[in-house]
Amino acid sequence: MHLYQFVIVAISSVMLYLGVKEFANREAGQTLLKLAVRLTVWGGMALIAIYPDFTLFIARVLGVVDNFNAVVMMGFLLVFMLIFKLLSAIEKIEQNVSELTRKEALSEAHERIELLRQEIREKKKEREKAA
Repeated sequence: MHLYQFVIVAISSVMLYLGVKEFANREAGQTLLKLAVRLTVWGGMALIAIYPDFTLFIARVLGVVDNFNAVVMMGFLLVFMLIFKLLSAIEKIEQNVSELTRKEALSEAHERIELLRQEIREKKKEREKAA
């Protein structure tokens, strides 16, 4: 086996583990579709890294002549890793924005309630003085 095969299998294994762990822990934004895509992409990467001749079979079926596994695999690996990381970061940012928005809305609501309570107390005091 070549170095790139070990690297791809290691990265694929980590990504598969994280995907299954996130889905099992029911983390926000983790759906069965995302898990299936992750298993297909990273599992496929590991499969092709372990059995590079499988791409020859696919190439013959699709009619492609050249087999340049290492370059294409590393390119796909990099692109998919970046996409998954970006999607994960975007989802976390969306969750943080939602949480901050909710906290701000609750804070404003509490402030408004306190102002209304204070107005009610003042009016009550005015009525007591007038009576």
